[in-house]
Amino acid sequence: MRGVRRWQGRLAVLTGVVVLPVAGLTAAVDASADTRPSSSSTPATVSADALPTVQIDGVVWSQAIVGTTVYAGGKFTTARPAGAAPGTQTVKRGNLLAYDIRTGALRTTFAPTLNGQVLSVVASPDGKRVYVGGEFTTANGQRRNRLAAYDTATGKLVTTFAPSLDQRVRAIVATSTRVYVGGAFSTANGLRRTRIAAFAASNGGLLSWAPRADDGQVLSMVLAPGGTRIVVGGQFTKLSGKANRGLGAIDAVTAVVGSFAVNTVVKDSGLNAGITSLTTDGRLVYGTGYDFGGGNFEGTFAATAAGALTWLEDCHGDTYSSAPVGPVIYTVSHAHSCTTLGAFPDVTPKAWHRALAFTTAVKGTLSHWTAGHYADFGGRPAPRLLIWFPDLTAGSYTGQDQAAWSVVANSSYVALGGEFPAVNGKRQQGLVRFAISSLAPNKQGPMATPADLAVQATPTGAGAVRVTYRTTW
Repeated sequence: MRGVRRWQGRLAVLTGVVVLPVAGLTAAVDASADTRPSSSSTPATVSADALPTVQIDGVVWSQAIVGTTVYAGGKFTTARPAGAAPGTQTVKRGNLLAYDIRTGALRTTFAPTLNGQVLSVVASPDGKRVYVGGEFTTANGQRRNRLAAYDTATGKLVTTFAPSLDQRVRAIVATSTRVYVGGAFSTANGLRRTRIAAFAASNGGLLSWAPRADDGQVLSMVLAPGGTRIVVGGQFTKLSGKANRGLGAIDAVTAVVGSFAVNTVVKDSGLNAGITSLTTDGRLVYGTGYDFGGGNFEGTFAATAAGALTWLEDCHGDTYSSAPVGPVIYTVSHAHSCTTLGAFPDVTPKAWHRALAFTTAVKGTLSHWTAGHYADFGGRPAPRLLIWFPDLTAGSYTGQDQAAWSVVANSSYVALGGEFPAVNGKRQQGLVRFAISSLAPNKQGPMATPADLAVQATPTGAGAVRVTYRTTW
């Protein structure tokens, strides 16, 4: 996120101990990956194999899937095929592109040009349009102040939709008749709007709907299940004068701010904390947050449409985006400790997992955090961390030392976007796909940090050997 400082952390390396009988040296272990989980209660994830995908020369902030096409927006000037080195085989793309999620190949008929970065990409409910928001002032050479729409069938700019905002747009919610936006703006179509506004989808006309994010920018928005409320997330502490720390709900018609109880648990707001993304699977609302001071939560939460907490995972390390699909929710972050979930702890030197997967169902409760610095959510309902650990290399394009900023998914694929230069040790810049087991090579095996597992075998007497080693992931 531009202008947002980030706490950084790393992935843990655990130590395993197995006592084996000398004769035969055998032991029973459960090493099934979650592409083929051994337990019927564990949902399958996509494979960790990185599939060849078109690459970019900058950063991808946001993505949307329409049918078999992924639309990716960010700050970049060129695209190139999978496997191509930087600066080779490039074609021009001005901060927005599309590719086939089945093949990873660039859609050559979709070649828009925006003169500023794209921060939000959202499809209309019928998939006929893709809306983009950001910091641009022209699109395809036409005046478009921070918000535009493209026809997904023709790839052309929608001429009848041309709202105007005076500052950046970071979040969009599209219905069949309305387009809700949030960001850092103070006017919309020349009239006062404080970081939240709504337009008619038919002609871009400004609607009278005018709630306010009083004291901080909006970073995320989603239409809650049921379709009657817009859930808003960001760095604000008040919505239309009512206390809502980084998270609140607004009536989609009347603009009345209502209660959203999870914001009494998750309290991320201010200059150095906020709710980075909001998504839904039609059943629950999922949110992600960061805290570099002033907030209390890093990780992902799930809430009902009414705002009641369903679960949360407080893996330490800012979380930027999430994508629920069926029984699994995928996230991108720089998680470095999931101790309270009974998973990897902090280690020295620091190590990070930058893409994770969890169950969407409650699978237990969080243990208490007693080491200070982070809030204690012990006893709260929690999901389960699943075995999906693609290895993303941090990039340098934004200067924030991060990898993926965006994740989207459908029933067969998961797509990540960001500034990473490599995935699983192989060059793949800015965009990457993963697929369910039946569509993947299924060659990505266990990894170790460091590569040496440091296996040691020590006789313990009575015909046994104690074997210690660093575990793989």
